[in-house]
Amino acid sequence: MRYAVIGTGAIGGYYGARLDKAGFEVHFLLHSDYRFVVDNGLTVDSCDGSFHLPSPKVYDNTASMPECDVVIVALKTTNNHLLPSLLPPLLKPDTIVLLIQNGIGVEADVENMFPGQPLAAGLAFICSAKAGPGHVNHQFYGNINIGNYSCTDLQRFQQLVDDFRAAGIGAASVGYLEARWKKAVWNMPFNGMTVALNTTTNRLLSCDATRRLIYDQMLEVIGAANALGVNNIDPSFADKMIANTVKMPPYSPSMKLDYDFRRPMEIEYLYSRPIAEAKAAGFAMPKLEMLEAELKFLI
Repeated sequence: MRYAVIGTGAIGGYYGARLDKAGFEVHFLLHSDYRFVVDNGLTVDSCDGSFHLPSPKVYDNTASMPECDVVIVALKTTNNHLLPSLLPPLLKPDTIVLLIQNGIGVEADVENMFPGQPLAAGLAFICSAKAGPGHVNHQFYGNINIGNYSCTDLQRFQQLVDDFRAAGIGAASVGYLEARWKKAVWNMPFNGMTVALNTTTNRLLSCDATRRLIYDQMLEVIGAANALGVNNIDPSFADKMIANTVKMPPYSPSMKLDYDFRRPMEIEYLYSRPIAEAKAAGFAMPKLEMLEAELKFLI
């Protein structure tokens, strides 16, 4: 299948480059890095083996890009208002739009923009950061869960998952709500807490008090997911996420980097929407509501 990447940064740049390296046709949209990547290519420094793409197919506007079978959207959700102008040149009726984005409620809003377009959710468990122009630094992990939101062609959806696996990416097909809420178990505590306390993941877990708070916040997310009917998620998943994070190098999640560089933070989909959905199902998330309020104060 032919791929497009919208948002060639820490996440889109990594997964798109892996697909390109494996021989898939990938077209990258770039903005500030465009001229640099045209001249110098795209570099991925990776714990799984570094590599360089000397001449990737890059563009500075989607009007010049071909229609694709899969469009990987790896923009921050704060830029989703750009999608109505960015996506149409790339879409066929059967193009799968894979939203590798944080939060709850993303697909529902994109579906309103593009009724009938096949959508899937990509939930990346990865430590990756943009190190400079055309330069991705992949530090740890890298698996991705892919949830089918509205793809009726199941064979085509499975081909997407298989392509990721063929590129050496640990990809799994997971129920949509399960995928979204499992990612929220990590995202909601660590993104906001690193901002509110101006710290990194390892320091949060090295202090008994904040480690307990992180765990309690994870249990709130799991409780909300269960109240919404999500299966295959219980407190043991919080234990797993804590253990996995302990193994990671010191890490600043995307929201912490956005705050440090004075970019908009993804509060709406990471906090406001899941808290509201949980409340509508009769489940309160008081510790995460407090964190949401602290983040809104810092805007």
